[in-house]
Amino acid sequence: MDRLLQASVFTGLAPTVLFDEPLSKHTTWRIGGPADVFIVPRTMEEVKAVVLAAHTHNIPLFILGRGSNLLVQDGGMRGAVLKLGDELAAVEVNGHSLTALAGRSIVSAAHIAIRHGLSGLEFATGIPGTVGGAVTMNAGAHGGEVKDVLAKVTAITPDGTITELFPDELGFRYRHSIVREQQLTVVQAQFDLQLGDSKQLQEQVRIWSKRRQTTQPLSMPNCGSVFRNPPGDFAARLIESAGLKGLRHGNAMISELHANFIVNVGQARAADVLWLMRCAQETVQQRFGMRLEPEVRIVGEDDTRR
Repeated sequence: MDRLLQASVFTGLAPTVLFDEPLSKHTTWRIGGPADVFIVPRTMEEVKAVVLAAHTHNIPLFILGRGSNLLVQDGGMRGAVLKLGDELAAVEVNGHSLTALAGRSIVSAAHIAIRHGLSGLEFATGIPGTVGGAVTMNAGAHGGEVKDVLAKVTAITPDGTITELFPDELGFRYRHSIVREQQLTVVQAQFDLQLGDSKQLQEQVRIWSKRRQTTQPLSMPNCGSVFRNPPGDFAARLIESAGLKGLRHGNAMISELHANFIVNVGQARAADVLWLMRCAQETVQQRFGMRLEPEVRIVGEDDTRR
């Protein structure tokens, strides 16, 4: 679709509509080519309008939160990218329930729950994504997952219908839901939590945070864990045992601190990261007979298609 037609479809539906926006500015890896159209809505109604317009004109629509757990290839994204961020981040606490719009940081939502003496979301204090993204991928850590505390979500279907869905309708399993398969756009989530002791919860979070700071390369751009842990083992152990810690390609490097992290040490390209991922997979397969499956989501097109 040419630029004029894209402009006619989306201009005016949200206050921010940009063309050829570098997605490296919107991912935690600081990597990614341009989006054809980049849209930042402020309200649920604006989200609905953009979703419906994309569906009506058969334009691919990608939903972006904080850009963690995501590798956008160097050729960028065709169609439209709809960013749900700080403009859609309201939170409400009512009794044991916390309701947040999809653009809210899940870390922030978890800390708000803790301050209100509510337990159940503290596992999410180390997950660098949005509420919408956490629901979409059934994010988890420290033995907890979104599905354990989710009461319901509000989502928009491709034809612009606003609907409520409950956990048993979302097909949750490890780091997966049916949200992407059904082309749903999560705009709000409600969590049912339990009474807890704020001081005890804060202390547990402090312990987890201290451990992350000493074991993960948090000061360098990264996406979080690159590979899923295979059954009965850890991806980081396998990659480290294969002698790959510190391996560098271009400006991407397998972290010397945690082997299941790849860090951007300069102006890394997605191609650099993909080279390292393939190297890790092939080496671990040859050495240990185990296949590493990516946890990071790889999207977009490489340079040769641009």
